[in-house]
Amino acid sequence: MTDNRNTILAVILSGLVLLGWQYFFNIPQMEKQRAAEIASKSQTVNPAQPQGAQPANPATPGAAIPQPNAANAPAGSAPNAVQPAPDVPVVSREAALAASPRVKIDTPRISGSIALKGARIDDIALVQFRETVDPKSPAIELYSPSGSANPYYAEFGWVGAAGTNVKIPDQNTQWEQEGSGSLTPSTPVVLKYDNGEGLTFRRTIAIDERYLFTIKDDVSNVGNAPVTLYPFALISRHGTPHVAGYYILHEGLVGYLGEQGLQEYGYSKIDEAKAVNFKVTNGWLGITDKYWASALLPDTNAQLQARFSSNLANKVRTYQTDYLQDPQTIAIGGTGTANARLFAGAKEAGTVGINFPALGLGGYNKALGLNHFDLLIDWGWFYFITKPMFVALDFFFHLVGNFGIAILLVTVIIKVLFLPLANKSYASMAKMKAIQPQLAALKERHPDDKAKQQQEMMEIYRKEKINPVAGCLPVLLQIPVFFSLYKVLFVTIEMRHAPFYGWIHDLSAPDPTNLFNLFGLLAFDPTHLPVLGHYLVLGAWPILMGITMWVQMKLNPAPPDPTQQMIFAWMPLIFTFMLASFPAGLVIYWAWNNLLSVAQQGYIMRRNGVKVELFDNLKSTFARKKKAKAT
Repeated sequence: MTDNRNTILAVILSGLVLLGWQYFFNIPQMEKQRAAEIASKSQTVNPAQPQGAQPANPATPGAAIPQPNAANAPAGSAPNAVQPAPDVPVVSREAALAASPRVKIDTPRISGSIALKGARIDDIALVQFRETVDPKSPAIELYSPSGSANPYYAEFGWVGAAGTNVKIPDQNTQWEQEGSGSLTPSTPVVLKYDNGEGLTFRRTIAIDERYLFTIKDDVSNVGNAPVTLYPFALISRHGTPHVAGYYILHEGLVGYLGEQGLQEYGYSKIDEAKAVNFKVTNGWLGITDKYWASALLPDTNAQLQARFSSNLANKVRTYQTDYLQDPQTIAIGGTGTANARLFAGAKEAGTVGINFPALGLGGYNKALGLNHFDLLIDWGWFYFITKPMFVALDFFFHLVGNFGIAILLVTVIIKVLFLPLANKSYASMAKMKAIQPQLAALKERHPDDKAKQQQEMMEIYRKEKINPVAGCLPVLLQIPVFFSLYKVLFVTIEMRHAPFYGWIHDLSAPDPTNLFNLFGLLAFDPTHLPVLGHYLVLGAWPILMGITMWVQMKLNPAPPDPTQQMIFAWMPLIFTFMLASFPAGLVIYWAWNNLLSVAQQGYIMRRNGVKVELFDNLKSTFARKKKAKAT
């Protein structure tokens, strides 16, 4: 009975693991490759006129900020219709940048520029991050201007009340820079625009050493009548970006919107919804990729009419997050002021914030008093495990200078923490092994009476104080650790392009070697073969992991049930292929954990007076193969 139960349990667990791998990893990976091939064959992006922010001006095409009215309707209740713009040929990023005078951005982490036409922040490159592990590869380009293949930018300004004829700067307005020089952490820039009708708009832009822009908009009124204006901010992205496509990772529109909490809309989800409106205080919102993000960070006490939206104009999809603040009436001789902040950069845990202020890891979340800005990083449902895992790995990385070594050290610590539970489990397994002769004799005494076998078997377990399912405990303990490490390797930019030793140059990517081309000796890529190519991935570290798993299983005698024997015989091979496409750091962890488990289990078995039959089992395995070959 117990054997049958264990067999069924093993089959179910193996099936769940395989199904989970197929659903959460293998299928999305294949879809990702398929989408990349389709995208490469159909690069026909034709951006429409850029989404602007001037609903009170009917001449502005593509306006997407909602138009306020006398009743202060909620955001998105009366947006201007998106007018199809004439076809605009796509030009290179360099040509698009040259189309407008610019103010250079020069910081240790960001290079780029601000367009004086429209005063948009639309040119940002993250100089500390490269497209590949090659340090000479191009820097990551986050923002791109209108007219390029993939426009992506932030825009700030004012919206006039409904029915007003006040001339307000829009995306076509030419601003002037007061003074000269670049935008650096020590030198903000000031832009100015005079509408010729008594309003002077002045914008002061500052930037810190990392990724935070601070924008202050002032409007002075020397005209002959008061003016009511609404401050706004937006982030706009043209064209549907390529995403990783993994269930455990959110990419798209994101925000933490006051009491409504975390809001996540993938691109397809917002395409269906068209627009989603929020009225909140103490919120932030933006667009996130796997490693990079752009977010609007208004004052925490500002009342916002915020919105996520997706618009289709001229066959181009445009995604936007924006907010509108309460109106300001600027009296004659008076000045109105609006403050805004923009995060545009890498989602570094220490920069964004990880809610560990005691460890100095508050980041912008703590410094600016933001509302869960740490959730810009997709820590997942099991954040209470994932975050401590990252903190531990990051601590040891700063101690030893290598994330691979940090993984090995954290694995040892986890083993120590779970040592009491694991000891009980392995001790129970050792006792189980010791009573195998009694169980065999029991079956011989009652060969046809299963009920009697079960009754006496449970009596032996009770007498020897054995828990028959205790052997599952080490595997169950390993599951949350495995998942949290996988999540950390997958979503944190700190792990991106983090090297180990030898041929592992990126712990967050699969082992680059492959058995099927003899580890590079044959000049072809087996993964490009049709149908089976995706499964022909088997690097050196996955093979080492499979060997350690096989050795660990050989530490115990073969189960008496033939079905169990078959399952345990094939399990190392199945896991070897299954983990071959996982991040190398995860495979290294599993191999190291197996070795530590072998040492721990061997020690506990000796301490309980049970013979360690590892080498005997290995010899018998090869002996059976030789005998079978001889016959």
